[in-house]
Amino acid sequence: MKSAPLLAAAGLLLATAAYAQTAEDAFGVWLNPENKSHTEFYKCGDGLCAKIVKNVDGQKTDDQNPDASKKSRPIVGLVIMQGAKKTGANKWAGTLYNRADGKSYSGTLTVKSKDAVELSGCVAAVFCKTTAFSRVR
Repeated sequence: MKSAPLLAAAGLLLATAAYAQTAEDAFGVWLNPENKSHTEFYKCGDGLCAKIVKNVDGQKTDDQNPDASKKSRPIVGLVIMQGAKKTGANKWAGTLYNRADGKSYSGTLTVKSKDAVELSGCVAAVFCKTTAFSRVR
């Protein structure tokens, strides 16, 4: 019966491997805890894109954008990440648009679990802000 613990350990190892997170686990709709908006991460070409699909904080248009021709763009449907590339088993990197200040930053999306991702925006790779999103059910 010495093989029973070994088999149990092997089963646990296989179960853990089956639940390993992948970059593709990012696809879906996620809740931003800071402003309660919903962001959809979706496949675009061979990369990842993101757009706002629900907004509840009152900002109706992209009024913080420094480009006057873009200030009237609606927030719902606004693409905030385009063509991000896979940079690891559970990570994407690309340019991230911040509607709060109308600026673009170097951004990464890291899948933490099936129900949690972290979105980070950085200036000069030194000053970064990370927000943990949860999957919308």
